[in-house]
Amino acid sequence: MKIIIDDKIPYLTGVLEPFAQVEYHQGAHIRPEHIEGTEALIVRTRTRCNAELLDGSSVRFIGTATIGTDHIDTDYCKQQEIFWCNAPGCNAESVNQYVTAALLEWANSRNKELKKLCMGVVGVGHVGTKVARSAELLGMRVLLNDPPRARSEGEAAFCSLDQIRAEADVISLHVPLYTSGRDKTHSLINQSFLSGCKKSPLIINTCRGEVVDEMALINCLENKSLGDCIIDCWSNEPMISTRLLDLAFIATPHIAGYSRDGKANGSAQMVHQLSMRYEWPLQNWYPEQLEMPMINRILLDGSQLTVQEIIREAVTSTYDIWQDDSRLRSVTQDFEKQRGAYPVRREFPAYNIQASHLEIGVLDTLKKMGFTSK
Repeated sequence: MKIIIDDKIPYLTGVLEPFAQVEYHQGAHIRPEHIEGTEALIVRTRTRCNAELLDGSSVRFIGTATIGTDHIDTDYCKQQEIFWCNAPGCNAESVNQYVTAALLEWANSRNKELKKLCMGVVGVGHVGTKVARSAELLGMRVLLNDPPRARSEGEAAFCSLDQIRAEADVISLHVPLYTSGRDKTHSLINQSFLSGCKKSPLIINTCRGEVVDEMALINCLENKSLGDCIIDCWSNEPMISTRLLDLAFIATPHIAGYSRDGKANGSAQMVHQLSMRYEWPLQNWYPEQLEMPMINRILLDGSQLTVQEIIREAVTSTYDIWQDDSRLRSVTQDFEKQRGAYPVRREFPAYNIQASHLEIGVLDTLKKMGFTSK
């Protein structure tokens, strides 16, 4: 059988070759002529899997090594009996690392004590759950909004968007993109939503660009009715709004989930799904060794530092978010190139903390965030 794989999905080269003919292509440029005689596609969000690509093809398996699925026409796949799957939760910890780093940098720059603030988390799936927990570890009061979960689990743990608009100092978005239906999220954050916010909040978008009405966001930022925004996901990628870029506190090229750990998880889930479907002996496959950071030991001296400053020092030792921001602002037209050539980033568990002069409980908080300590 023949498999086509997006050439930006790491760790897969040589893994499936013993069982299939494998070709690697740029995801955004996979065309009908490329998939002639192909049984399976392993893609990312840049490959639109719809009738235009798939009509008349022999494709019967589509796997996307991502959480998001809005690039797959699932109704069409069902009609054509094409099996599809995604990689739920694969990069949740990576996005959590990004949001935590961004939040701490914002607080440091704006002289904010996070323990005095309220965060509204919109969408409480794999990612939102981790972000909410990290916010609580930082001392924030957290409000959760997730209508599908509220319907199935009961409303006690969840709140309305109106409550978030009234009480949140920070609003972090973690919803899938739905363009219609009861839980439509397209332009969820629109002029009406933003105008109803009582505290001029910080808006963080690490889910999908189209969840936010960017023109409404721009208008609110320009007239100072909104505090700040941190944008990783944009409408019309890679042709992003330079006007919004100029207004954003932090701006990055859709890389929040781009840790090596997250990518390895996504690749492993695809191999697992293929192995289950085609009965290959790779159900437990995982990349043998992930790239390590040049320095994975963090020396922390808590003397004369607040708890928030200590945590910020630990988090920024794993990820300097300003480097991603600087690269995008310097060469905005290289949006896709920056994604494809993204440097090694490892999540908190890859780092060992050696600390001195810490307040009681701070090291325990860092361990709960995922850091190790020996």
